Amino acid sequence: MKVEGNIEFHVVEQMPERVVSEMPIQPGIKNPYGVVNAGAILWFADVTASILVLGSCLPTEGMAGFPLAITLNANFVSNQKEGTFRAVSSFIKKGKRVNVVRTTVFGKSNRLIADVTTNHVAA
Repeated sequence: MKVEGNIEFHVVEQMPERVVSEMPIQPGIKNPYGVVNAGAILWFADVTASILVLGSCLPTEGMAGFPLAITLNANFVSNQKEGTFRAVSSFIKKGKRVNVVRTTVFGKSNRLIADVTTNHVAA
């Protein structure tokens, strides 16, 4: 069995204390029940949080200081089959060594999809 997927997202707002991204729901990120796979939702939240921690720095492969997630805590409370998800990341703690970020993922009509907390250290 061959399974393929494609995750696409766009940053729609980036400020020093908040990043907002949007991810269209596509067939390649859905599970057999027809809703978005939890891993795709978690990936989306983690990448949005990483962009927040990076700030104005553009990531490059192998770069020093990339914000490596060391802890991920995710609560998935809903899901949907079509449309777009919106992730909003903001700092809980902005530290010298560890940054803690809360990312909330919303679906249609601002319905909460996931509440994700990530801890990041510079790699």
